[in-house]
Amino acid sequence: MYTNDKTVKVKAGNVFIGGGAPVTVQSMLSVPAHDTEGNVDQARRLEAAGCDIIRVTVPDIEALKTVEALKNNISVPIVADIHFDYRLAVESVAAGVDKVRINPGNIGSDEGVRQVAEACKRKNVAIRIGVNSGSLEKHILSKYGGVTPEAMVESGLYHISLLEKYDFNDIVLSLKSSDTATMYRAYELAAQKCRYPLHLGVTEAGTESSGIIKSAAGIGGLLLRGIGDTIRISLTDDPVKEVEAGIKLLKAIGVRKSGPVLVSCPTCGRTKINLIDIAKEAEKRLEKTDKDITVAIMGCAVNGPGEASAADIGIAGGDGCGVLFKKGVIIRKLPEEKLLDALFEEIEKM
Repeated sequence: MYTNDKTVKVKAGNVFIGGGAPVTVQSMLSVPAHDTEGNVDQARRLEAAGCDIIRVTVPDIEALKTVEALKNNISVPIVADIHFDYRLAVESVAAGVDKVRINPGNIGSDEGVRQVAEACKRKNVAIRIGVNSGSLEKHILSKYGGVTPEAMVESGLYHISLLEKYDFNDIVLSLKSSDTATMYRAYELAAQKCRYPLHLGVTEAGTESSGIIKSAAGIGGLLLRGIGDTIRISLTDDPVKEVEAGIKLLKAIGVRKSGPVLVSCPTCGRTKINLIDIAKEAEKRLEKTDKDITVAIMGCAVNGPGEASAADIGIAGGDGCGVLFKKGVIIRKLPEEKLLDALFEEIEKM
């Protein structure tokens, strides 16, 4: 079975993609391209949230001022998003970007592709080929009778060949669709045919709630099969939420193990404490710690220390009270209103 240690390892700035490197989380700046100060501010927030790679649109030469400002103010690798004009890709490389996102088929002639490939090769800048279901070539659409996973993969391999023709191999491939099933199957096929790292994403996934669910289904399912090297959860919302969701997804499936993990039961008629509010408050407080621990918030004795015995520490409710436990061993019994404070006092000692 395909695993990400079987792909080529590609470098974007100080971050590696593929070849067994940790799966990275990406996002894209949503501030207007010419608002340099706004883009830098948003990029700093993304960096603080844990974003590994940041993409910025470069629609014209004026936007290169924003690229330069980003490079001077943050340490996260910057990707220039380029459409149609190969010269903007070349100028972005000169401005110091760490990676370029292009569709080689829509940036002009073979000469344009050659210039981009050579510029990137000189500066050790990676290229992500971005194939979307809405931008497939007419002859491929005709061959397959529309947008299919097979059509998307053929388009991706075609674009790869355009770069390989000029001996360029620092390539990352994405095959995004707004349809989760189409995206999923496309990446499955690509994993069988492509040696380059795969950037996973459901494009136009929607607002926070629906977008996270669609992305978790597609991206999470692929990662659990060992497919995928870097991800973006695309949301119609603040991009910081994309990063937070991406990190939570990686932690949920065990791909990223840094920081605390919260497990909590869904409650039932046995629950006699305000578990929902307690769990929400615990989640907020855990955002302030970077300890690699599993914390359990459980509703009753049935689902308490026994079921959550693998947790490093946790609480379980009783009738207006509860117990604090470590590795399934009860430490002490406390009234409901003191459970959380006692839990975090113990976490501080760990």
